[in-house]
Amino acid sequence: MRQATVTAEGDLIRWTELPGREPARVYVHGLGASSPAYFTEVAVHPLLAGHRSLLIDLLGHGISDRPTHFDYGLESHADALAAALEVAGVRGAELIAHSMGGSVAIILAARYPHLVSRLVLVDANLDPLPLPSVPGSEGSSGIAAYTEEEFLAGGWAEVRDLAGPHWWSTMRLAGREALYRSAVQLVRGSIPTMRELLLDLKIPRAFLLPEADGPLPGGEALVASGVSVVPVADCGHNIMLDNPEGFARATAAALVREG
Repeated sequence: MRQATVTAEGDLIRWTELPGREPARVYVHGLGASSPAYFTEVAVHPLLAGHRSLLIDLLGHGISDRPTHFDYGLESHADALAAALEVAGVRGAELIAHSMGGSVAIILAARYPHLVSRLVLVDANLDPLPLPSVPGSEGSSGIAAYTEEEFLAGGWAEVRDLAGPHWWSTMRLAGREALYRSAVQLVRGSIPTMRELLLDLKIPRAFLLPEADGPLPGGEALVASGVSVVPVADCGHNIMLDNPEGFARATAAALVREG
């Protein structure tokens, strides 16, 4: 396990690292997840193995520290991730990022272009999300519909029950403030939006989504800007877990595609 100090208060981001050739590949998880749990199987798949690979946990998640003073905004996550990559000596990495991690990766690429050479986004959030009318529905919007006080006082338990044992197995590792504030910031999105930032990036970019979800909203504009939109069969939102073989094939193809 490796680690890096990423805040003035001394908070640590930690990651599992697999040795291999450069450029490094950085795997970034989604809300309430953990990169070693979500990405190890595909990172060692024959189609993806052989590169230096960092399976990194965002601040507040997994094996990383869970500070209560941190705001957990998307930009703050990106800045902390950048600090960890600088300590790790990473330059021009290939980022493979799921869900909220994809949002963070887009902002990272826009803010720190020397750190990122290409993006593979895995069903990532590109736009602000609407809040449900009732707190407690599944996903980031359901978490964000609480106030922070409500969530910490017991809303987290309602979310646990809705999330189910699979997601909760890693969600329970996240700090409760981290989980809540990350969800709120994900729902709010960024300015410019993650979609707008993605459209402006000049590096090779791919967006993987479940085939069953149908056409990606705004997909035509993404394709026109050079983003490769790749449906993957036999999976839901957690593509790398639901169909590791399909994920590995789609990701390997995206990583050799010219921008």
